[in-house]
Amino acid sequence: MTQAASFTIEHTRFLDPQGRPTQALPDFAEDPMAVIDLYKAMVLTRTFDAKAVSLQRTGRMGTYASSLGQEAVPIGAAAAMRAEDVFLPSFREQGGQILRGVRMAEILLYWGGDERGSDFTGPREDFPICVPVGTHAPHAAGVARAFQLRGQARVAVCVFGDGATSRGDVYEAMNFAGVHRLPVVFVANNNQWAISVPRTRQTAAETLAQKAIAAGIPGTQVDGNDVIAVRQVVGSAIEQARAGEGPTLVEALTYRLTDHTTADDASRYRDDAEVSARWKEEPIARLRLYLSDTGQWTKAEEEALIGDCTAQVEGAVAEYLATPAMPPTAMFDHLYAVLPAPLAEQRAELEEVVKP
Repeated sequence: MTQAASFTIEHTRFLDPQGRPTQALPDFAEDPMAVIDLYKAMVLTRTFDAKAVSLQRTGRMGTYASSLGQEAVPIGAAAAMRAEDVFLPSFREQGGQILRGVRMAEILLYWGGDERGSDFTGPREDFPICVPVGTHAPHAAGVARAFQLRGQARVAVCVFGDGATSRGDVYEAMNFAGVHRLPVVFVANNNQWAISVPRTRQTAAETLAQKAIAAGIPGTQVDGNDVIAVRQVVGSAIEQARAGEGPTLVEALTYRLTDHTTADDASRYRDDAEVSARWKEEPIARLRLYLSDTGQWTKAEEEALIGDCTAQVEGAVAEYLATPAMPPTAMFDHLYAVLPAPLAEQRAELEEVVKP
């Protein structure tokens, strides 16, 4: 018997849970402001999340998916991108969206049931939030194929959860991307839970990164609670894709510290001891320890940042709450270029009902 194939999966980490370097930091991290900007983006994301949950709990917004404990994944990925690249988020990447220029009021509008929240004033070609699990992965492959056909040095970056890697959509997207060597990076945010199903119950694969092997593309793993590592690993994959070297799957290991969404109660399926232990690994405290230990961050700067983030979020909330609601007929207005006759009739009937 001879060996047909073999593979290894590399794991990258630069900061341990106590914020101590485990190896020499990447070149970009030699600039203190580059690292501080990552920290500020994560703190803003957590502040925004807390307020969004509060809005939902008080009946002023719909269901919301917090990224508590997972901020480093979308922030690190978005920070590695160029403005001309395209970001395809799932439903927990608000931090990356904000970093790329999506306004917080727009994100609140979306979760408030207003599709104007998907009409970004910032990154016009970034995709809207995708709630169906993994269905945006084929879209990412399509975007990357368009870049390739146009001869554009642009990259699509698609983020989805660990549960999405068990769906056909994701494998099909990776397979197509591998065949055509497309400029796309797939990021699996492995927060250990696919709603109430633990990682160990929804796939027998030792790592999610190794699922790339079947598609003939590289797969690698990163400490998803180390934003420096995420920024470096995803950045390297992006530049390889930009250079024509094809796609990569990056598995980011992190943990969901809160409920799946505000419609969930995670205490029904996992115990407090498990969650408490994971708080010791979360990304914001980790980077703050590093910055403090190296003399790059002070208590006064922390207090000022909290005040600034709170002010930004409150301003976005005020804008969201002051936005006039769309009329009920708006549900028909963005479905088709030309509305089919049956729907046109329904729209006309509704217009009569709601007429002042």
